[in-house]
Amino acid sequence: MGDGTQRVNEKKTDSKIKIDQLGHSSSGILALDNIQQLLEQLEAKELLVVNPRRKNGLILYKKYHAEFAGPGAIIGGEFDLGVTNVLAVGGISLVSPQNSQEKKQAYKMRRQWVRLTKQIIDNPQPTERAQVILNQFEHWFDMATVADLPDEAFALLVGVLPQTIRKVRNIELL
Repeated sequence: MGDGTQRVNEKKTDSKIKIDQLGHSSSGILALDNIQQLLEQLEAKELLVVNPRRKNGLILYKKYHAEFAGPGAIIGGEFDLGVTNVLAVGGISLVSPQNSQEKKQAYKMRRQWVRLTKQIIDNPQPTERAQVILNQFEHWFDMATVADLPDEAFALLVGVLPQTIRKVRNIELL
């Protein structure tokens, strides 16, 4: 497609749409119709796993904060009922867990991603939290992908104001 959005590969089963790969622009942001589709699946408590074989993830916006679900992490079910929006990071790919062992492993991975974020949040200095989350995302992904993500997303992940993220990004540019 001309706008950089990839076509969605969908499989219809029992009137639910299974997403193998969500359409996204070159910056990794989900196309608007796919965001709505994913939000509906989360509201229906459907379980999906961020593809563990790719550098990708989702920032899950909730009422007062955001959570990052990286490669291998499960999304949906009871955990993500309060999701208001999602932001794809990297070339997002979601798969359905095939058995209880895959679900168990994916829950462990989600817990690991939450723990990594908590370690950052435990730092009382807002500018340091901002610096560490930006550094971590640059390590997990690449600088171009991180540059495309909004300040608000990082701010909600680590409990700082968006202008704190912006300030730290501007310091890095010097």
